[in-house]
Amino acid sequence: MGLFDRGIQIKTPDQIAKMRVAGLLVGETLELLRASVRAGISTGELDAIAEDNIRSGGGLPSFQGYGQPPFPASICASVNDEVVHGIPGDRVLADGDVISIDCGAIVDGWHGDAAITVAVGEVPADARALMEVTEGAMWAGFAAARLGGRVSDISHAVEQHVRSRGSYGILEDYTGHGIGTEMHQPPNVPNYGKPGRGAKLELGLALAVEPMVTLGSKHTLVAEDDWTIVTSDESWSAHFEHTFTLTERGPWVLTALDGGESALAELGVPFGGR
Repeated sequence: MGLFDRGIQIKTPDQIAKMRVAGLLVGETLELLRASVRAGISTGELDAIAEDNIRSGGGLPSFQGYGQPPFPASICASVNDEVVHGIPGDRVLADGDVISIDCGAIVDGWHGDAAITVAVGEVPADARALMEVTEGAMWAGFAAARLGGRVSDISHAVEQHVRSRGSYGILEDYTGHGIGTEMHQPPNVPNYGKPGRGAKLELGLALAVEPMVTLGSKHTLVAEDDWTIVTSDESWSAHFEHTFTLTERGPWVLTALDGGESALAELGVPFGGR
């Protein structure tokens, strides 16, 4: 078990290595789902693909049975104006949709958590730009992380990236989070704010960074299923997430198949992986 400092779980190197195993399973599952997304497939079919891959890889789906009411699926599948926590089912994807797929897995008691937003065929130009801005904001957050820094350094970098690229809504009620032996742990990682605040970034801390950005308002509603979060103005949204940690060398993205090395190199950031 990792040690807890003020409620924050600090992992040993061996425990981070176990999180990397869970993270790779999540990353591999999301790449399989990315390749499976097409017009005519249902979100329930995507969920079945994810569950099979997670269990075949020696993991357990993190999301199944989580929360109240218990979440009934292995992934969150959120389409168009659904931001996060969409429940997979009979909905069939159509050309021009965008779908956020959030996936979590537990291996040997340790969690990995990541999300992607995928275009279904040809999508509107503003939706494509929204996806690029949201994913870029996530990587800007990783690039801003330094040992000895603060969690809000990540938050500030995410917000600045989004704000510099247009008039978008950044969700404030839903945030990234610490992660380890539970899927959601302190500290929260907001997607906005001033730098230099919050918990210290230190060795053994693992965080899930997940910008949620819309083409319109930052305000949301909870759907009748008590899970799906939708934009209040029906504007489309995008959501990207990775779990990462910091080593002495730099960020190591535990749910990226290459550890984040290629994306960090494009930003001129040293890769902290092994």
